[in-house]
Amino acid sequence: MAIIKPFKGLRPPKNMVQEVACLPYDVMNSEEALRMADGKKASLLHITRAEIEFDKNIDSHSEIVYTRARDNFKAFQDNGYLLQDSEDHYYIYAQTMNGKTQYGIVGNASCEDYKNGIIKKHELTRPDKEEDRKILTRQLEANIEPVFFTYRAVPEIDAIVSKIIATNSPEYDFTAEDGFGHHFWVIKDADINKTLEQLFKEKVPCTYVADGHHRTAAAGGMSEEFKSKNPNHTGNEPYNYFMAVHFPDNQLQIIDYNRVVKDLNGLSVEQFMAKVQVNFTINKISESIIKPTKLHDFSIYVDGKWYGLTAKEGTFDDNNPIDSLDVSVLSKCILEPILNIKDLRTSTKIDFVGGIRGLEELSKRVDKGEMAVAFALFPVSMNQLMNIADTGNIMPPKVTWFEPKLRSGLVINKLN
Repeated sequence: MAIIKPFKGLRPPKNMVQEVACLPYDVMNSEEALRMADGKKASLLHITRAEIEFDKNIDSHSEIVYTRARDNFKAFQDNGYLLQDSEDHYYIYAQTMNGKTQYGIVGNASCEDYKNGIIKKHELTRPDKEEDRKILTRQLEANIEPVFFTYRAVPEIDAIVSKIIATNSPEYDFTAEDGFGHHFWVIKDADINKTLEQLFKEKVPCTYVADGHHRTAAAGGMSEEFKSKNPNHTGNEPYNYFMAVHFPDNQLQIIDYNRVVKDLNGLSVEQFMAKVQVNFTINKISESIIKPTKLHDFSIYVDGKWYGLTAKEGTFDDNNPIDSLDVSVLSKCILEPILNIKDLRTSTKIDFVGGIRGLEELSKRVDKGEMAVAFALFPVSMNQLMNIADTGNIMPPKVTWFEPKLRSGLVINKLN
């Protein structure tokens, strides 16, 4: 069963939370981070993207950048931008997008659970990205940003969360510049914290990494490193845990994650579409956007037109967790045999566009001549994600997109 513990959070004072809070480090480049932190001396980007304080040509993975992050982290605490809670708490972090709010519990997940498969993953990680987060964790001795987890909803946990938000004002409550609302409660009642810890232990057999596989893997690796350096290791040290926001699965929705490709592999549009029709039925052709409305429906934008498609029988296997995915169908029937894209991780011909940008972004990139063809897919379901993780399978790259992104800086977990 899942071990999820309360912890002593390091948090900004109420009057500074909007300045401190920022988007996660991995959804922006250095130039964007610099713009986002402009005029905000207390933005956490000075720690998570410390390269913004150097010349624009600086290598963001150089030692001097990590050292600056460490120095800034200390300065944030010395200057009162971040204050340490004196007691262990769980925290409730809620996000509102398009009128819908999802409520997660912030708690410390167990590195041992990750090692033993109780925390389940659905993506592979890149060693270089893992190492980047390890170095930062080593310098800060803290989980500076939370990981996005999910679990199968438990009514007793939902009831506790509902009662707290109904009877207590949030500690933080603000709307970010992107229009998404962020709401944060500190669970101060010791008995409620004990009850939640017991409920997770009794009612939650496993948790799932929704977003943040590299941070999770880095936390597991750093735990082993800290352990090896501690001759008096007991298993109860803070470094045996890492911070995650745990959302019940029935409150989450995965957004589509689409593809754009640079060329048609030497084919004309007519030749390309003729090959596509071997495995797909064309239902509609339009100059207006055609959005997939169900599993195994696709849309293609090429040469100024949208094509609505349905995969033919035999191109997918709904009894197989991986072969039932539309990204698998697209790769097997179009990307590999027609466009000669064999490896999504290494091919320079393909790019990926999160559905939060809208399908207009797909047609825009094709119309500019930057790309030759775009593919819109129906989003993966939470049930598909958990089924893949439960069966020990790994999703292809760039399948799930969760929104809103967790804001960094609302709470930090120190490991020392």
